Amino acid sequence: MIKVFTTGTFDILHYGHINLLKQASKFGDFLIVGLNVTKNGKETYYSYEERKAMLEAIRYVDEVVPIKEQEDKYRYLS
Repeated sequence: MIKVFTTGTFDILHYGHINLLKQASKFGDFLIVGLNVTKNGKETYYSYEERKAMLEAIRYVDEVVPIKEQEDKYRYLS
């Protein structure tokens, strides 16, 4: 099984987000989305839980995991 990983804030979902997820899913069998817990220290319009629920409703997404952005590097939060 090939797992594909992409990241983003996905605060206000739009066609570009959906297209990105659709294209990313074509690179493998299982798409994991790393969802930013914060937006570069700024508040987001939707909470993490709301953004996660919206992403999980998209058929191309298999799993959503929290990540925290630190100094231009991402860290998976388990």
